[in-house]
Amino acid sequence: MSDLPTPVAAAADPAASPAPPRQTARGGGGLDLTNGPIAKTLILFALPTLASNILQTLSGSVNAMWVGQFLGESALAATANANIIMFLMFATFFGFGMAATVLIGQAIGRGDVDAARRATGGVTGLALLFSAAIAIAGWFASDTILRWLDTPAEAFGYAHDYLRVTFVAVPASMLMVTLMMASRGAGDAVTPLRFMILSVVLDILLNPLLILGIGPFPRLGIAGSALATAIAGTVSLAGMIGWFYAKDHVLRLRGRELAYLAPKWSELRFVVGRGLPMGAQMLVISGAGIVMIGLVNREGLVTAAAYGATLQLWNYIQMPALAVGAAVSAMAAQNIGANRWDRVSAITNGGIAINLAMTGVLIALLLAFDRAALALFLGADSPAIEVSRHIQYVATWTFLPFGTTIVLIGTLRANGSVVPPLIILFLSMFPIRFGIYWFAYPALAADAIWWSFPLSSLASLAMAWAVYRHGGWRGAMRGAGG
Repeated sequence: MSDLPTPVAAAADPAASPAPPRQTARGGGGLDLTNGPIAKTLILFALPTLASNILQTLSGSVNAMWVGQFLGESALAATANANIIMFLMFATFFGFGMAATVLIGQAIGRGDVDAARRATGGVTGLALLFSAAIAIAGWFASDTILRWLDTPAEAFGYAHDYLRVTFVAVPASMLMVTLMMASRGAGDAVTPLRFMILSVVLDILLNPLLILGIGPFPRLGIAGSALATAIAGTVSLAGMIGWFYAKDHVLRLRGRELAYLAPKWSELRFVVGRGLPMGAQMLVISGAGIVMIGLVNREGLVTAAAYGATLQLWNYIQMPALAVGAAVSAMAAQNIGANRWDRVSAITNGGIAINLAMTGVLIALLLAFDRAALALFLGADSPAIEVSRHIQYVATWTFLPFGTTIVLIGTLRANGSVVPPLIILFLSMFPIRFGIYWFAYPALAADAIWWSFPLSSLASLAMAWAVYRHGGWRGAMRGAGG
């Protein structure tokens, strides 16, 4: 089977090779991201992704409410410890999915549907192999991982049960995320939203039934919460695959195209070569999150529970940045593939403005209603509420510079520039963030943890802006070799 078409030739140097005849993307409800008003198109494309992210986070928050209200603060702290491990596992594969999304976006921009399908098949097959290995290894390593995190003794048993069941669900979850990313790369953000709605509804309904053993369901405690999420994800994955075929989605595979599911190095060179640094970016973020969990755990169970509730609220605050950043990356990739470089800077500027407006509104709402929101997770009389409110006032504004950085990195990523963002994230997350902690802790105690968030985010923004304005990322794909 031939190599994947090099996205460079058509995007960065149109004379290097003739463009294939443009094909029409069939099915899926994809938007044309290479024509029309930029701001309107970007908003229309980002909104379904934002809705999907909000729904996914809402599901996690409702589940945390069930766990906190039914099983107590120790169980809630256990889910925070287990969830950071899951983020780490998905971060490991995230880069491959994003690299495939770049390939898919540029291929759709060129009108090369077959290249988009080959990229989709290759990354899907890779996800199957990777997730199966993670599920098996995670089942046996759960206790060791939790000990590394200094999980409080009161929460250890809960975390063990929750983490093991969650590991079993990794293959279905990872395939679902992979197909959603691929679909958005093709300009279709509506299909992922449909099946995120299905997943969230099932998850919310099944959680109390399996935690408490209502009706014919067994009483499984915290393991029931993880099992509910697993069942919901598996059903939604099956539904999404069926929808792809029923609607003749542009990325569906049939006949000889099913062979694309067998990963071949010739077709995965770009995915692996660009995906490793992208995945390393997420590993840096998740690794810093794991270290932060360990530092928070040292402050005691009340602070750990407060931080767990704070993370639930912060998940909502970061949603616009993640949705707009993903939309900017996919939209920029399609325009690069179509050789519409005149639109790329405008896409980035529009993404920054949209993100700042949306994130600013969410921060204001959170700070206005923080006590009521926190009570949903901790109970109205929990001593952790005041600790969490203090964290909010010190650190929540970090998501303004964070969101701008995410948009800038999304644009860099759209043309295969992945090493500078990795360096930026590493410097901001480790020597800068933890340097702030170590130097400030003797004077500020736990406040040193909270101040390290916004200060390190400002540092990452300054570095990302310098690379965007003065770096050579516009030629990053030249000679990439597909």
